[in-house]
Amino acid sequence: MADHNENFAPSADLNASKVQQQQQQQSSSATKTDQTQPAGTAAGGSSSSRDTKREASWPSVLFYIHLNILGVYGIFVLFSQTSLITCVFTSLLTLCGILGTTAGAHRLWAHRTYEATPLLRFTLMIFQTLAGQGSIYDWVRMHRLHHDKFRTVDDPYYSDKDFLHGQVLANIRKLSPRQEQLLEAVDMSDLEADRIVMFQRRFYVPLYLVLFVLLPINAPLEYWGDTVQAAIFVAFSLRYLIVLNVAWLVNSAHFVWGLDKSHKQSDSNMVFLVTKSYWPQYHYLLPFDYQCGEFGNYGSGCTTAFVRVCAATGQATKLQTMTTEAVKRGLTMAVDSGKPIVDCLKQAGAEDMCNLQREHYLQNERLH
Repeated sequence: MADHNENFAPSADLNASKVQQQQQQQSSSATKTDQTQPAGTAAGGSSSSRDTKREASWPSVLFYIHLNILGVYGIFVLFSQTSLITCVFTSLLTLCGILGTTAGAHRLWAHRTYEATPLLRFTLMIFQTLAGQGSIYDWVRMHRLHHDKFRTVDDPYYSDKDFLHGQVLANIRKLSPRQEQLLEAVDMSDLEADRIVMFQRRFYVPLYLVLFVLLPINAPLEYWGDTVQAAIFVAFSLRYLIVLNVAWLVNSAHFVWGLDKSHKQSDSNMVFLVTKSYWPQYHYLLPFDYQCGEFGNYGSGCTTAFVRVCAATGQATKLQTMTTEAVKRGLTMAVDSGKPIVDCLKQAGAEDMCNLQREHYLQNERLH
């Protein structure tokens, strides 16, 4: 049998949607009940407001301010006091950190778009550590909650608001008590069974200090005698600023590259600066497709190319995707049967994956 895994199974999502509908009905009933109660019982509404309120994380605020100042100064140092080898070294670490987030934490561990050998998983774990985004376990748990509560008040990345909230403000605020409860309920059993992920989670602090802090600062000073300014402000601060914002874009890029007529964003003027598409919306509909890029593209980009190279070398297997014919059959099935569109698309996709060759990623035919 060709590539196929549980990503296409519609039963879990169908049950989840039923549970969510029941919760919404219960919430609606509770709201109606609260409206019929006398004014003296308004304390319940105040308690609910406290459960969803997010306080500022002042250490994160101060850190982000200082990082921006140091990173911007690093641009000046880059062109004035930095050697070529430090520029190359910094670019390499930056690329590795971004791939650790996109190809590793996002596509592999969060959405299971493909399977990886222990060697590739270990490499991506090192790369993800170079992103400075916290452990894989914590990053994936937050991202799965983001998908589950997309564009609701419980979304930890404020996707019901605008790009500024999703990109910056959400990352410098604490989670609300309600979000903390929802986060604890996220199913992480697959990552808990991954020894490499749990190893990184257990030893994240020393790994972070050695790989993310000491390596970029010490290497330019120790091995090719570059300046202290180049090591601190370029290899560390500027690199951190770039990787941090690119990694945050994974959760907020749909405001910039997404085009959703049902949700008018305050950043809609960005259409004059970048090419918008429906691919971000497609990703939130069917997140298991390895070809869907984080930044509004499909079937192209550095991360998709990286996954294909890993597949060609045998390090990545069972690459999940959707073909044009599967989408057509799924939509037809939804119209004829009246079933949810997502379930029909997953069913058609599962049937299609059973007929695709294992090397389908080498073919030019792709969803369009």
